[in-house]
Amino acid sequence: MKKSTKNLINIGLLILMFVVLYFLEQHFGRRSMLITVLKKGAIYALIAVSMNLLNGFTGLFSLGQAGFMLVGAYTYAVLTIPMAKRMAVYQYYEGGIINFTVPAIVGILAAGLLAALLAALIGLPVLRLKSDYLAIATLGFAEIIRAIIQWDTLGPITNGSNLLKTYPTFKSVIPVFAAATICIAVIVFLINSTYGRAFKAIRDDEIAAEAMGINLFHHKQMAFVISSFFAGIGGALLAMYQGSLQANAFKSSMTYEILLIVVIGGMGSISGSVMASFLFIACSEWWLRFLDTEMYLFGGTFKVPLMRSGFRMVVFSVVIMIVVLFFRKGIMGERELWDLFTPRRKNKEGVKQ
Repeated sequence: MKKSTKNLINIGLLILMFVVLYFLEQHFGRRSMLITVLKKGAIYALIAVSMNLLNGFTGLFSLGQAGFMLVGAYTYAVLTIPMAKRMAVYQYYEGGIINFTVPAIVGILAAGLLAALLAALIGLPVLRLKSDYLAIATLGFAEIIRAIIQWDTLGPITNGSNLLKTYPTFKSVIPVFAAATICIAVIVFLINSTYGRAFKAIRDDEIAAEAMGINLFHHKQMAFVISSFFAGIGGALLAMYQGSLQANAFKSSMTYEILLIVVIGGMGSISGSVMASFLFIACSEWWLRFLDTEMYLFGGTFKVPLMRSGFRMVVFSVVIMIVVLFFRKGIMGERELWDLFTPRRKNKEGVKQ
């Protein structure tokens, strides 16, 4: 298939996706559970892909994603709260010290840039570590960031441990899908570039990559900063989805959720992370919700055992264990969805490549 034809097909599929989203939103309503799952699923897909760039494609085991999401979320919220409403939001800090407001798109970009800047600073010491030590260090930095944001001394900027609200949000599912699609497309182009091949070489064998002339620290730093940039944008989109913001919600468990999505989808698979994100959100917040409600059968004479508040997460955990046991490399492994529809070429010996 020619490259131009393939590009036209991809563009056509994207247009079809947005048309379908528009009709779903019109039919079910913006507040329906389906649209809610699609919104949050798109945001988690972007964050999972950004984490996969670092963990799956570069081989750096980082657990600081929630921290960079938190920086992005707060940057967006602080910069976009209207001036007329700042006094009500920063009621304990006399309106705060930020005396300007930026448009939503500028706030989203600023969220990614500040998260990337922080990652560049953090990366200088921690990226010299490897394996579990890197994971522990990045997890520690994420917790430090959360504590700093709730620090009362920074209250005039972050509002301390109080809520941030009244900033611009999105009502339609189309803007969040558009933002997530653009960001994921940029990551795909990066992975398919020479930089992406360098990332994969570092993942496979650092010694061989260095022997080939790849600057290990430079490329690790680049992957870390780019991953954090898109995590910051994902944090800003999550703040828009939630409508209000509090630092205490961005705990390490949020990073574990993202990591779980990456593992279920497949370390080193973009489409796997995207599919796993929607499946994770749909199962945890929609399809299994009925398990949290007590159920009686036969006219109320028989109570179904175990069905009560919290049972949903027990069943969800069992489902995850089953998936991990039967799909050791995740749903997609290192493959992509579009590879399944591309015929594999044969070499001279007739072996498929």
